[in-house]
Amino acid sequence: MKVLHFLCSALLASMAARAHASSIEGPVPGHVELNPIAIGMFLLFVLVTLGITRWASRKTRTTKDFYSAGGSITGFQNGLAIAGDYMSAASFLGLSGMVFVFGFDGLIYSVGFLVGWPFVMFLRAEPLRNLGKFTFVDVIAYRFQQAPIRLMTASTSLVVVIFYLVVQMVGAGKLIQMLFGLPYWMAEIIVGALMVTYVFFGGMVATTWVQIIKAVLLLFGATFMAVTALAQFGFSPDEMFRRAVDVHPGALSIMGPGKLVKDPLNALSLGIALMFGTAGLPNILMRFFTVSSAKEARKSAFIATGFIGYFYLLTFIIGFSAIALLAQHPEFFKSPVDGHFNLTRDLLGGSNMVAVKLAQAVGGNLFYGFIAAVTFATILAVVAGLALSGAATVSHDLYACWLARGKANEAREMRISRFATLTLSVIAIGLGILFEHINVAFMAGLVGAVAASANFPVLVASIFWRGMTTRGAVAGGGLGLISAVLMTVLSKSVWVDVLHQAHAPVFLDNPALVSLPLAFAGIWIFSMLDRSARAQRERDAFALQEFYGQTGLLPVKAVDH
Repeated sequence: MKVLHFLCSALLASMAARAHASSIEGPVPGHVELNPIAIGMFLLFVLVTLGITRWASRKTRTTKDFYSAGGSITGFQNGLAIAGDYMSAASFLGLSGMVFVFGFDGLIYSVGFLVGWPFVMFLRAEPLRNLGKFTFVDVIAYRFQQAPIRLMTASTSLVVVIFYLVVQMVGAGKLIQMLFGLPYWMAEIIVGALMVTYVFFGGMVATTWVQIIKAVLLLFGATFMAVTALAQFGFSPDEMFRRAVDVHPGALSIMGPGKLVKDPLNALSLGIALMFGTAGLPNILMRFFTVSSAKEARKSAFIATGFIGYFYLLTFIIGFSAIALLAQHPEFFKSPVDGHFNLTRDLLGGSNMVAVKLAQAVGGNLFYGFIAAVTFATILAVVAGLALSGAATVSHDLYACWLARGKANEAREMRISRFATLTLSVIAIGLGILFEHINVAFMAGLVGAVAASANFPVLVASIFWRGMTTRGAVAGGGLGLISAVLMTVLSKSVWVDVLHQAHAPVFLDNPALVSLPLAFAGIWIFSMLDRSARAQRERDAFALQEFYGQTGLLPVKAVDH
């Protein structure tokens, strides 16, 4: 536990060194007022979560404990943890910021994320739990050739994990930057160090309980914020909308579509990515292996759906109420020479800090400190889950099941997992600094496109289509991954905004409209063309796989359904 002591000391030292800073480096302009309450709650949360990690380390002895908490998590607990994964920086900071800037159009992210959840998870929660061991790759690889399948799916999973880590790291870096007055790059290093600590010592047990505690606190905080904000309008949504229209630079246009997504093709592509991207997020899928049975997996999906839907309603209220209420607080904005500020462009910290600033406006410094600490908890819990899923991909899918052919030494596998966690942390810190100025909700859309195009088609076809073969899975997954990444790089968000080129070669801001159908087409074409003896054996094995997937006889004893 010397590492935990070192991290706490380093964090306190960094704070003290900057305690009297009058401004900060990075994108947050102007004077930064350090809030002692927020800082105190932030440090309290770090200490509590490190205590949870220490407790969890005593319960983490085997790879099963490390990857899946030994299957000891209940359906209700897992549902809260899954909801916690959804209630991330992209949801709380990014979505409320999207509504604040674009109005009604910001709802496309909320609706897209939510609609895909029950459709995908209620269909797949049971076979996922029954066929897999630690990761969703176990499900795909059940009846196919191990080496090519695991190499391909590990590649797609790592791309998704790294993209999503960037989303969370940006939000965490901004938050610590505002709380402590630290440079953005230093804030990223602090987050990366804490992420490594949680996964190194606590594994899935620590990650799950941090998620559960964070989910409860965030639901309470967001509910209190929404209710308190609505009270300013006499609990009248009509009055809230009217006052928002009066002060927003977009005026009445914020009540209609077209400000964020300006054409039908881009809207359709973004919707596809958000809906089906859920089904390809490794950190979400990994949670279904932490429960004891398929029955508990279905219960997890049901509980998570309710909490997620409720939370997205709150982000809509938070975003619209912030338009009217933050306009009454000029101290939250940069002050130009003429004394006038732009509501959507001049907010200190950018649009990602709308929810945090609203907490200060409606609840004072005490509530601001609470929300800031809980938001940071949100990000830390998600990045720990992402790091764990990425580490499991490297140590379990690539090393244990492929290179070691299922005969891996547990101690060596754990060492590889921890080394992978360190590597992912370094990559996440570097990319988090590079993508500092990208709105985190938009980056979540890019994550969804890659997950929807590379992981979702292969997983769905492996569970429900007898005809898929190894050749088809590798070709389709590879086409989805390459097309999604290539079109993302060539889109405006990267080609123009990051690489500073004049024009983007691809007009779609999100590639899912092209990349997802291309992946399914690749799976179907290459599977149908595969007439080898191995392909026939793989098709014949589907009946037994379906039996195991429905009954649960493979990993555990059959249970009552």
